Amino acid sequence: MFYFEKINGKKILKSTVLDGLNHFFTTRESVIKTKEPDFEKIVEENKKDICEFFGIAKENLIHPSQTHTSHIEVAKVGKNSYPDTDGLILTNKEQSIYLNFADCTPVIIFDPVKNIGAVSHAGWRGTAGNIASKTVEKMQKEFGSNPCDLKCAIGPAISFCCYNVGEEVLEKVKITVKNFDGLSEIREGNIYIDLKGINKQQLIEVGVKPENIDVCPYCTVCNNDLFFSYRNENATTNRHSAVIKL
Repeated sequence: MFYFEKINGKKILKSTVLDGLNHFFTTRESVIKTKEPDFEKIVEENKKDICEFFGIAKENLIHPSQTHTSHIEVAKVGKNSYPDTDGLILTNKEQSIYLNFADCTPVIIFDPVKNIGAVSHAGWRGTAGNIASKTVEKMQKEFGSNPCDLKCAIGPAISFCCYNVGEEVLEKVKITVKNFDGLSEIREGNIYIDLKGINKQQLIEVGVKPENIDVCPYCTVCNNDLFFSYRNENATTNRHSAVIKL
């Protein structure tokens, strides 16, 4: 279940399934990613608040350069540059990692047994590239994670109600899962897909238990007062973020 808390009076969103992991999704109030001058000051203030909240140095709050790939890296202390990376795995307690979103699907994955976490950026391209399930597989291969132990939160994103796509996108995401039932429909001649649901199904098919996956009910288009929406805000550069720290 998702619920709101605050950092220094500013709203963040958390999931009960990730109890045991320091995590949250930022909102419009707690934004830490922008290219817009009007937001730069508040972004710096919010980053400072987060670093103080986690007890880390500013240089240890890191994020990759996201380019809608299915490339996944492991965060390393002292390394701040991760080009063309849309999945980042965290195994150390010194750093905090975050990825940025504005309609795309954020997926936080936590292994409470190995005490490692990850964030994946699953827009339709990342979803078509199975980035969430590939992150699980990398955690399994490199760190011995058991998918049955994993806890996953699929965060605020454009939802089934609003995500209309073309036939090409439908076909590319459809082949990523064995069971596509109920994950698309035609409304008034337009194709709609459930990007959150597709990512959930990918996680299930790679071995994550359905009861360990929490899917956020908030749509970034419908709930634009809480979250940023690329589609609804004329290609805004503001982003909400998925943030974790072990």
